[in-house]
Amino acid sequence: MAKKTNRIPLDELEKYLWHSAVLLRTKIDAGAYKQYIFPLLFFKRLSDVYDEETQKALEETDGDTELACLPEYHNFMIPEGFHWNDVRTKSENIGKALVEAFKAIENANSEKLEGIFGDAAWTNKNRLPDRLLKDLIEHFSSKTLSLENCPEDELGQGYEYLIKQFADDSGHTAQEFYTNRTVVHLMTEILKPQSGESIYDPTCGSAGMLISSIAYLQQNKKEWRNVKLYGQEINALSASIGKMNLFLHGIKDFEIINDDTLKSPGFLENNKLKTFNLVVANPPYSISQWDRDTFAADRYGRNFLGVPSQGIADFAFLQHILCSMDKDNGRSASLLPRGILSRYAEIDMRKKLITTDLVECVIAVGKGLFYNSPMEACVLICKTNKNLERKNKVLFINASEMIEKKGTQTYISDQQIKIISDIYNNFSEKTEISKVITNDEILKNEGSMNISLYVPLLKNSEKSDMYKNAIPQWESASLKMNETIYSFSKLLEN
Repeated sequence: MAKKTNRIPLDELEKYLWHSAVLLRTKIDAGAYKQYIFPLLFFKRLSDVYDEETQKALEETDGDTELACLPEYHNFMIPEGFHWNDVRTKSENIGKALVEAFKAIENANSEKLEGIFGDAAWTNKNRLPDRLLKDLIEHFSSKTLSLENCPEDELGQGYEYLIKQFADDSGHTAQEFYTNRTVVHLMTEILKPQSGESIYDPTCGSAGMLISSIAYLQQNKKEWRNVKLYGQEINALSASIGKMNLFLHGIKDFEIINDDTLKSPGFLENNKLKTFNLVVANPPYSISQWDRDTFAADRYGRNFLGVPSQGIADFAFLQHILCSMDKDNGRSASLLPRGILSRYAEIDMRKKLITTDLVECVIAVGKGLFYNSPMEACVLICKTNKNLERKNKVLFINASEMIEKKGTQTYISDQQIKIISDIYNNFSEKTEISKVITNDEILKNEGSMNISLYVPLLKNSEKSDMYKNAIPQWESASLKMNETIYSFSKLLEN
């Protein structure tokens, strides 16, 4: 007889997770949901997995409760008195009990979980009365989030669903903590992470790009547990969400630092920037609030192309990414605003960038891929050690029309991702889609990497055809008009 399973179907898991946010509606601004839902979800998951580990330990130790509580039987520790069930028994001052449990768990697992629960105002009873917290806790208690019921990858998918829902529901630009996953998958397909490599995201948000890299290895049946992940994030809440997200996906070997990447890069070796095999990034777009003076005197040499203006920090992030690539086999994929390819103020930096021969490919992606933003973006692929046939060349790919729409969602389909990645892998030219251009030719264009200079964007091509067709029509109409005028003038003469 087949063993009965309590596995939670993904659609049921998604409804369960989203209902927790529904309970907060009218009480808390949608943009703040994540401050409260994610820590509760993580606390419940930790407690249920700890119970699951304890049960297995009891089976291995013939029911010895003292042995079953030893650290060697657990991936993390839940101190006595600070389990989910301990907080569940509280009927008042629940916020205080949660804060105490969070601190106790963080202190007991400082290497893995320090600061992971964030610092939300749990004890503010005007915002979070005991009744509301009790309802949330009872809702989460309705399911057991053990590994058997909810494997790591499935809970991770549910977690990603919740992040996306918060992005949609908040009414704010959510790029700071959620990047369209189909664009991320495209970037991962191009970089092709390998077992044993180091992967870094300098503006990691919820760590979706790091997780996508691991998912690529898993899907291709390659060893992924020997891959080390690194991330830095300036927003404390986003950094916490990133840690939880990695943990809930079953990833243990990671390090996330909460700090300003441009001002205080967190990963150093011998007082120099640490370098990585892969760098994936979606930096905040064209920010003006950054420490330009410190960057102008950067001790790590990250201003080797120049110092961007105060109003646009894109090239500062790009230079950090380039300096973070391993000198022998470093490669990076950066999702950037398309303006970085041709803005007048950055001509000199672009020329120097082309001269370094680090740029391997520029991909224009379509509109509508970013929540609440019509921005056009590009993916910039860079490499420290190009193949011989790709040296001093850049492949331009116009994928701006390769998008699908379903309801309000815009995405790049799997088939389209394959088309784009195949063009990149083969470094091939396709009419109206891709073109290989030499660095010398780009420099003749003042270093501009505007894709329409090299691959006519489809809308421009259509306009061109329209104009071509219009010319003979105009000439014919003009000739008829001239004939009419001539006939009319003759009539007047008579």
